[in-house]
Amino acid sequence: MTKKKSEQVREHLITYDDYAKLPDDGVRYELSNGKLEAMTTAPHPIHQLISQEMAVLLKKSCKQEYITFTAPVDVILSNTEVRQPDLIMVHRNRIEMITHRGIEGTPDLIAEVLSPSSIKRDRVSKQTTYAKYAIPEYWIIDPIHQSLEQYVLEGKRYNLQEVYMEKQTVQSQHLACASFSMFDIFANIPELPNA
Repeated sequence: MTKKKSEQVREHLITYDDYAKLPDDGVRYELSNGKLEAMTTAPHPIHQLISQEMAVLLKKSCKQEYITFTAPVDVILSNTEVRQPDLIMVHRNRIEMITHRGIEGTPDLIAEVLSPSSIKRDRVSKQTTYAKYAIPEYWIIDPIHQSLEQYVLEGKRYNLQEVYMEKQTVQSQHLACASFSMFDIFANIPELPNA
């Protein structure tokens, strides 16, 4: 018995080189296990303000030790895995991983700010990917609850270390320089009457 032609055709995996050659069609993409994933429409302004405020506070307290990036910047975890996290930190003693292509390898910290359309991706797909590539710490920021979930890699999976809210100071064994609270973040975000 012969197989149908469709069964004989293997799925073509996309590599970083294919990804880098994509025409600019106005859509941001990530490469997940060799498959293109279109990012949703531009994030809500509050999402962007949270990301910016976190970057400002982390740069202020950690700039001697870490380089802080905000999206969009490619984090090239492998030839078939390229992500664009909201916030990325790389220790200065690993600066060689920052290249003209993006960040090539495993950053010290990745943070994602939840959006209604990204909850499942950030909590499941990305969390699994970041653990697979041994990123030591992963933060999920929830704008609705004004909280930060701190996940620390233990073995091959993340364990929820702490949930920070209000004036509780975020502390990290991996980023001892981090010193801010969710109150600090949200106190600097204006109320947007039309958002």
